[in-house]
Amino acid sequence: MADARLVNLGKRFGKTDVVKALNLDIRDGEFIVLLGPSGCGKTTTMRIVAGLEETTSGQIWLNGRVVNDLEPKDRDIAMVFQNYGLYPNLTVYENIRFPLRMRKIPAGEHRRRVLAALEMVELTDFADRRPAQLSGGQRQRVALARAIVRTPAVCLMDEPLSNLDAKLRLSTRVQLKHLHHAHRSTTIYVTHDQTEAMTLADRVVVMNRGLIQQVATPRVIYGTPANAFVAGFIGSPAMNLIHGRIGQGVFEASGIRISGLAHAGAHEVILGFRAEDASVIEHHCGLSAPVYSMELLGDHSMITFRIGDAFVAVKAAKDHQAEIGEIVHIAVPAGACHLFHPITGDRISP
Repeated sequence: MADARLVNLGKRFGKTDVVKALNLDIRDGEFIVLLGPSGCGKTTTMRIVAGLEETTSGQIWLNGRVVNDLEPKDRDIAMVFQNYGLYPNLTVYENIRFPLRMRKIPAGEHRRRVLAALEMVELTDFADRRPAQLSGGQRQRVALARAIVRTPAVCLMDEPLSNLDAKLRLSTRVQLKHLHHAHRSTTIYVTHDQTEAMTLADRVVVMNRGLIQQVATPRVIYGTPANAFVAGFIGSPAMNLIHGRIGQGVFEASGIRISGLAHAGAHEVILGFRAEDASVIEHHCGLSAPVYSMELLGDHSMITFRIGDAFVAVKAAKDHQAEIGEIVHIAVPAGACHLFHPITGDRISP
């Protein structure tokens, strides 16, 4: 295991800067998730760390040394790919053993290491099967075992769960979380799925347009987003964001008035609040709007309203009844509100 540092990392394709002056310190044994929409630069960043892409600028430090000029095979990393990358003609045992043979690890250690890796991913009884005889989740666990069998300095994972169906994705994610807790390998994980990021990561690196927007624990990312982009990207549903004006602690927009905000001055702002922080009430309390849609989601209902150009989601009880078009009254506590700059999107509230 090792720590990793990315210093002023940049990557340009033609005239397009895909990664821009990226700086990131990753602690030994930490599980870091690079999260962002397609085209944000997260996969390119990981490929640069792996040595599959050359940097335009900056340095990659792994375990206390600069590795920019080292070939991928010399960087002491392992990769888990989206499409598993298993050898179909080899058994599970031989697939996992393969990197030990390539690294010329003494043959006497192979069986012990492979069996230990198989036990970690709970596939001991599948050692003699070939990939075609396994489910998608089992194949991905074989790929994980192959990555960890030689204890690399850093493990890189490129959207390893995206090819699985919803049920397999959930179970494999749980196993991956447990595996990292037991193994504590330094891991860089790339995904566009915020649920994976929030459940797996020690820290989340939210990226957009080649820039880091925020680096923090999942709890901080969700509860104190650094800007409107993070607020609108994280959460299911994402944070409600409404453009309006604030003055003397009162926010106003079309059909909305929320008072008691701890903010001085008068200017345009973006106000944000989470669906679970608002509540449906019987009487008008600053926000009323017709129901745009109503969804029963098991333990709760999600009511969506359209206010101006914005869609606003509010969590309600599972037995709540409302018809599309019906006017519903909503209470939003001032303490649950977030304020962002209307142009830069930067956070301007505590």
